[in-house]
Formats: sequence, C-alpha cells, structure tokens
Amino acid sequence: MNAIPLQGPQTPLQVVERVSKQARSIRIEVRPNGEVRLVIPRFVPKRDAYEFLRSRDEWIRRKIAELHLRTAAEPRRPPLRWDGSDSIPLHGSETPIELVSARLARPRVRFGDSGTPAITMFCSQISRSHPAALGKALRAALVELARQQARRLLDQEAARLGVDYRGLRIADQKSLWGSCTPKGDISLNWRLVMAPPEVFRYVVVHELCHRIRLDHSRQFWSLVVRQMPDSSVWRAWLRQQGASLHTVLPRR
Repeated sequence: MNAIPLQGPQTPLQVVERVSKQARSIRIEVRPNGEVRLVIPRFVPKRDAYEFLRSRDEWIRRKIAELHLRTAAEPRRPPLRWDGSDSIPLHGSETPIELVSARLARPRVRFGDSGTPAITMFCSQISRSHPAALGKALRAALVELARQQARRLLDQEAARLGVDYRGLRIADQKSLWGSCTPKGDISLNWRLVMAPPEVFRYVVVHELCHRIRLDHSRQFWSLVVRQMPDSSVWRAWLRQQGASLHTVLPRR
C-alpha cells in the first residue's frame, strides 16, 4: 500500500494505493475518516488506474467536501461525566447510564433487554474518581455485547445464505465496519452495537455475501439485496451517521 499524490490545479491530495487480488474493476473510495483510496485489480496496469484517478478528481474533491460538511454539522459529543447524567447510543436509541454503588474491586456493567434498554454500571465510590477505568469497563462490556450479537447474527444469516465462516474478530477499525478474508475470517466493528439493529444485520449480511462473491460486482450487490431487501437504507445510514459512533468512547 503506497501513498500517491493526486496533482491538479487545486491543492494536491494524498491517495492511498492498494493492489487487490479480489477486485474486478478500478475503485476509488473516500473513507469516513477522509482517506482517499485507489483500489487497483491485480491485472490492471497502474498507468490505467492513475489515468482513471485523474479523471475523477472533481468527484473526489466533491465527496471530501460533502464529508467535511457532514462532519462539521454533527454535534460534538462531550466526554462522559460519570455523574449519573450520561447516555450513549445503544441499538439505535440514546440510553442512559445508571451508576449504582457497590462494593466491587472493578466496575461491572449490565445491559437491559430489548424491551427495556438500559445500561447499569455497578462500581465503588473509589472507582467513580477514576473516569478512565469506568470508560474502559464500559468499552469492554460493549465489545462483549457486540461479540455475542455478532455471533448470533452470523449463525442465523449464514444458515439462510447456505454458507459458513471460519472465525469472528471484534475490532475498532477507524474506517471499516466489517471485512471478510478469502478463508472466511470475518471482522466486525464493535461500534455497530450502538447502531440500529438493522445496521448491524446489514454489515453481517454484507460480509457473509463475500463468502459467495469476494468482490463488489453487480452480482454481489444483487445477492445482498436478495438476502436483505432494505439493505440500501441501512447502508445509507452508515454513510450518513456512522461517523458519529466514533465520537462515543473515542479511541485514544
């Protein structure tokens, strides 16, 4: 993966180049973090890819401008205060965090069921004076909740699609919501547990469809739509609102 400059009459842009064994056509991606990526199929000469990149200069700059406007319009989420007034999104709904005093060496987190969404943190008075420890405990609990829900969704959707997968990894990718390797290892972003359940399901369906088509061809997208007819709605949700999930318990 190499960084290449995109020259033009305006300020040069840095573009990350990636040669892909799976890609069937040249692809330009403007990631949620502002990174511009040029995906080049292994069989395509780089000079052709660079020419295609230059021809899309105006489109790239427009997408970056739209991203900046959308990011600027998003309200800044303040850091958690741990005073009983905090809330975070969970399953698409803003959910309060209740602090309950308990004689525990380490904070523990309990989530309510789908009918009564709630987040309860049991912690000692000493723990309340250490916000970093409380944040770490909440993040760990959310990661585990995401793992449980991801496993359930993967098993359900894999059975419906008639495919299998080899393993599951829960991570905190900056610009990806999921990925699938040719061997069937699937990685999912834990922050999906904060999004509406349909968004989480869409990403799972998307990655499992790669077990049949390891590309983003028309056939692949047709497969996604057959599996989840309203997938375009939740794909759009991620494009428009996904960045806001990274403002909750941000990476250090």
